Amino acid sequence: MPGGGRRTAAGTVAGGVLLALAAAITPALAETHRTEPLPLERLFDNRAVSDDARPGEADFDGAGRSLSAQALAAAGWTPGRRIGLDGARLSWPRSAAGRPDNVRADGQQVRLSGRGDAVSFLVAGVGGTAVGTGTVHYRDGSRSTYTLTAPDWRTGPLSTKAVALPHLNTPDGPLAETARLYAVAVPVARGREISSVTLPADPGPGADLHVFAAAVREPAGGWTGSWSAPASGYTAVGPWTDRTLRLVVHTSTGGPRVRIRLANTFARTPARIGHASVAVQGSGAAAAARPVPLRFGGRPGTAIPAGAEAYSDPLGFRVPPDANLLVSIHLPGTVTEVPVHSRANQRSFLSAPGSGDRTGDLDGGTFTESLTTWPLLTGVDTGGGPGSVVTLGDSITDGDKSTVDANRRWPDVLAGRLREQSAVPRYGVLNAGISANRVVTDRYPGDGVSTDTGGVSAQHRLDRDVLAATGARTVVVFQGINDVRWGTPAEEVVAGLRAVAERARARGLRVVAATIAPCEGYPGCSAEVEARRAAVNTWLRQEGARNGAGVFGAVLDFDAVIRDPARPTRMLPAYDSGDHLHPGDAGLRALAESVDLRTLVP
Repeated sequence: MPGGGRRTAAGTVAGGVLLALAAAITPALAETHRTEPLPLERLFDNRAVSDDARPGEADFDGAGRSLSAQALAAAGWTPGRRIGLDGARLSWPRSAAGRPDNVRADGQQVRLSGRGDAVSFLVAGVGGTAVGTGTVHYRDGSRSTYTLTAPDWRTGPLSTKAVALPHLNTPDGPLAETARLYAVAVPVARGREISSVTLPADPGPGADLHVFAAAVREPAGGWTGSWSAPASGYTAVGPWTDRTLRLVVHTSTGGPRVRIRLANTFARTPARIGHASVAVQGSGAAAAARPVPLRFGGRPGTAIPAGAEAYSDPLGFRVPPDANLLVSIHLPGTVTEVPVHSRANQRSFLSAPGSGDRTGDLDGGTFTESLTTWPLLTGVDTGGGPGSVVTLGDSITDGDKSTVDANRRWPDVLAGRLREQSAVPRYGVLNAGISANRVVTDRYPGDGVSTDTGGVSAQHRLDRDVLAATGARTVVVFQGINDVRWGTPAEEVVAGLRAVAERARARGLRVVAATIAPCEGYPGCSAEVEARRAAVNTWLRQEGARNGAGVFGAVLDFDAVIRDPARPTRMLPAYDSGDHLHPGDAGLRALAESVDLRTLVP
């Protein structure tokens, strides 16, 4: 024996044990290595994207069908592009067409880091809607579970898609069928640092869940939402060629810094922004002082991919509270369709045809046309502050029938009350109301040019308009009249309100609900409508709060505030705008003044 050793029976047995242990340990080590968290791109095992000229190089669904690289590029979804979706920034895979670009979820561990309130996944189901349960792992050794739902890439709802593509590829050539991808956020433990996520296991026969990207949705630290207006539809305009929008918005809170959010929601092509600026309004389209340029990633402009959003860089600019700002946006190309908030109740401006970049203009002479919508602009944030209250609602929250240009919507009045007190934090107030919006069903289908700007349902827009809102602390849900007016059963409205509350609570928000106001005298507000409204309100009053142990943290009885005591099925005439559905200025003020501000505090 080498070294003069002597083999014994005991030694032989010991050697055999060691060999047996080694044989047992080796697979364990291999398993450990196999489950070591890896960057998502190193786990890619499926080819979803093909070049139109070589469709056979990818097979997303096992039948040879795939996404079109050309259609993705036309939407601005190019390899490696960072895409803002619902407050998260997700990277579209860098893979060239025909190379692995996604993973079929089957328990893989994905390296991920950061602190936030959610993890966002870019996903699609194949063979139907795919649902699975995964795990979030934290640096401190703790973990939490999540449920990930990926709608089908060919048949899933357009109202919740991140992007839609006009055709897909097959071995026989292009197929004129809409393909979809979805951004889905799942809640995580706030404040804990994430180290990795385990993807859902393969559920077996049935739908497959495919993941293209994942990112931690980090909170907007140091920012408060001061103004917002969600996209309510996608409409034809102009054409506008080389013109500048000058949009008037009203701040709820102020601060030493500002940034804006532009959103290309519902679009199929990128939105090109040449320049943008911000100023305090002087009179009309004229600024009180020279507008200050905004930048995007250090550049004067940007191109926002279809369905995505973009924030401007932080700008040192003193934003006054309770003031009108002018946000000017130069559109250098020709624009024929654009996402809008349709019922602005505020006059904004558009420069003369072919007038070019007027974002730096001090006077308003070149702004020869007026607008009653807010195109593209969905948010204005200010530096510092305690965070924001989001008001999720319909036309009453949107301010329909309030005085134009006067900022007398009930969320505006609520913002004033918050500014003028010190008992609770002076939150910003973000208006997420959309005229004609519903809790349960979509008015606008969520894709394509439409004259209907009633938005997708509150449930379908919750992530984008509430959960991703800057600095959101509390959401006030005042919605349901349009559902009961159009025949939705009360139990479905209740289920929708409950779902909104559960999802918002899971993301750490306080949820407050308001009872539905009366509408007797408005066309279609029949006895059947009143019965459905009363049933929803009964549930809200009896089960909604239950001394803090109910579905909501609190319930505001807006119905009791605004109804006529002598005839509770109709609005008090002094509060009625005249159409018997929408309160006028006095009624909107009464709603806001009835809110116990302490109910807004998480």
